[in-house]
Amino acid sequence: MTKATLDKLTELLGATNVLHEKEDLLTFSYDATPEIQHLPDVVVFPTTSEQVIDLVKFAREEGLPIVPRGSGTGLSGGSIAVNGGMVLCLTRLNKILEIDEENLTGTVQAGVITLDFFNAASAKGLFYPPDPGSQKISTLGGNIAEDAGGLRGLKYGVTRDYVMALSGVLGDGMPFTTGGKSVKDVAGYALKDLLVGSEGTLGIITEATFKLVPPPQAKRTLLAYFKDIRTAGEAVASIIAAKIIPSTLEIMDNATIKCVEDYANIGLPCEMAALLLIEVDGHPAVGAEEADGVKAVLHKVGAAEVHEAADADHAAQLAAARRTALSALARVSPTTLLEDATVPRSRLADTFDEIERLGEKFNLKVGTFGHAGDGNLHPTVLCDERNRDEMERAHAFYHELYEKVLAWGGTVSGEHGIGLAKRDYLEKQIGVGGVNIMRRIKHSFDPGGLLNPGKIFNDATEGSRD
Repeated sequence: MTKATLDKLTELLGATNVLHEKEDLLTFSYDATPEIQHLPDVVVFPTTSEQVIDLVKFAREEGLPIVPRGSGTGLSGGSIAVNGGMVLCLTRLNKILEIDEENLTGTVQAGVITLDFFNAASAKGLFYPPDPGSQKISTLGGNIAEDAGGLRGLKYGVTRDYVMALSGVLGDGMPFTTGGKSVKDVAGYALKDLLVGSEGTLGIITEATFKLVPPPQAKRTLLAYFKDIRTAGEAVASIIAAKIIPSTLEIMDNATIKCVEDYANIGLPCEMAALLLIEVDGHPAVGAEEADGVKAVLHKVGAAEVHEAADADHAAQLAAARRTALSALARVSPTTLLEDATVPRSRLADTFDEIERLGEKFNLKVGTFGHAGDGNLHPTVLCDERNRDEMERAHAFYHELYEKVLAWGGTVSGEHGIGLAKRDYLEKQIGVGGVNIMRRIKHSFDPGGLLNPGKIFNDATEGSRD
């Protein structure tokens, strides 16, 4: 990075919004994905949308790759500067611009923290359902880039289902706006749907408008324990087959139960093979009916124990314990490899069997938790990246698991994205033709290949400065 380049960036943003010393850059050389680290040349913090436009135009002139970034909580290496260049960190674009109670929408800048937006909507008597596990620190721009899900995804959907409008900047520096507050809008291509989940490869999102909904009037929380995990998987499929759609339907295996109990100390039975955390919500009468229906299914499939939360505080405690699953597992070993294999719900029990088989085959310690109602599981290998043999076995574990997941009609990513970590799997899932179509779309939005190069596609030369 030349002095002239740094001087220009400082002129555009001010010295406090430009980082270039190595010790500062190290913080932005990784995200929450183990084993992946690349040092950027510079990190910039725009504070206005106009500055983003100027930065993109400047990066084009300099040939600098541009890597959009929020809080860096991603789990697929999506915000890492694999080819160096400029990390464009949007965390200082952090204003909640409007909560519109007449149109039931909220408009925010990309750097707003997810939970802050949820709380702002809640203060107005409104509800923003998407709740990724990283909601206390993740940004809404990052949620959009990865199409983040969460515990409530089964009933309420994911980030994509709430995005109504987006504003930002394309790879050539052109500003764009797509969508609006109108509930119905079929004017032209659905560009916002292309941008959601595009991992910063098509455009840089600076502002978004989200749909808000009335909050549920009541909620019932159930906890079911199982002596074998296959029965727990069958219970999930049976609940859905009974035409009951809980707002939350989460699972933990025995390894995760033990870690969470050791961490949270809330009285979970460590001898059980699995548990299901189930929430139903809505009108009080409907909630009661659905809770009774779930209990009937659980008893029919052979749950060892079924309990209902005594009150709202107890329910909140149980949900909070589930949200600590990854943190609890991470205390066990230096490295936590977390994936998000997703299968049709009818294949959940088979997937648990396969995870157990592969864990034994490769002699690995694996804890599995996840959004069972979505078929979205997080098999987590507890390992040490300094042990190369163990890491090779861990990657072989995931390779065989994903082969089976794809054979069952599943996906290699339910919510974490492709990024750097899963580029080799994408073609296996969607084929050469699918990848080529995506490449054409990428070229249309970003002909210079400077926006988040090296992500999604396994193309080491894309956007490089060689």
